[in-house]
Amino acid sequence: MKISTKLLFKFQKLEKFVKLTGYIYPDLVKVFLTNIWIDEGIIYSQVKGVDIVIIDEVWLTVAGLRDARTIASRANVADLGGFNKVQFFRSCIRNPNNPARSFSVGGLSVISRILAYIVRWLLTPRGFNHAVLTEDDLILMYCLINKIKVNWVSVIKEQLSRIRKKLEFRIPYAIMLSGFIEYCDIDVENELVEEVKAHSKITIATLSKIGLKRVNDNQWICKASAEEHGDWRTILLQI
Repeated sequence: MKISTKLLFKFQKLEKFVKLTGYIYPDLVKVFLTNIWIDEGIIYSQVKGVDIVIIDEVWLTVAGLRDARTIASRANVADLGGFNKVQFFRSCIRNPNNPARSFSVGGLSVISRILAYIVRWLLTPRGFNHAVLTEDDLILMYCLINKIKVNWVSVIKEQLSRIRKKLEFRIPYAIMLSGFIEYCDIDVENELVEEVKAHSKITIATLSKIGLKRVNDNQWICKASAEEHGDWRTILLQI
């Protein structure tokens, strides 16, 4: 069985977003997030006295994203083709007979663990609780697996709204927000700056970090599965 993140991102129109490179302005991004508000679906902020309005053109130019009508969230679960949180989670774990109580990532199968990483670290980054999947995480994983197109602009706006209310979150979407700042011609001279040269991708180090074990060239298994079952050949996955 195989999973192609390249095709996954292409189907969801995320190719440009996940490959963003350039400069990050940490201090200006923090100001952007501190002053952010969202009104009728439009992001507003102010940095260095400059009013920022993130309309469709900005989303498309900076991140390659469109604010389409389709939205995947708890508000429209009924439109997602039979999504059930508990049933879906059980379909994602190595042993579906285990009770789905904590929705922990520790029991996920290889594919599900990779998809969980994509959702929690790349698409809806947060600064805590990476070990447990939320209902929103499961909805997005469900859409990725079942090829249901997601309005990622809406998803990102919702995540930014949460960040604004919880300042302990780590800075999300830093390179995209820095792109917004540059698009709005805000003076970045003498500002703290970091360069991002490599685009977001799932590396060998990433796979090892999220609990996978390399057993042969491009073949990976869950470390826990190898310990539980002994014979890794029965649960082999190529990616």
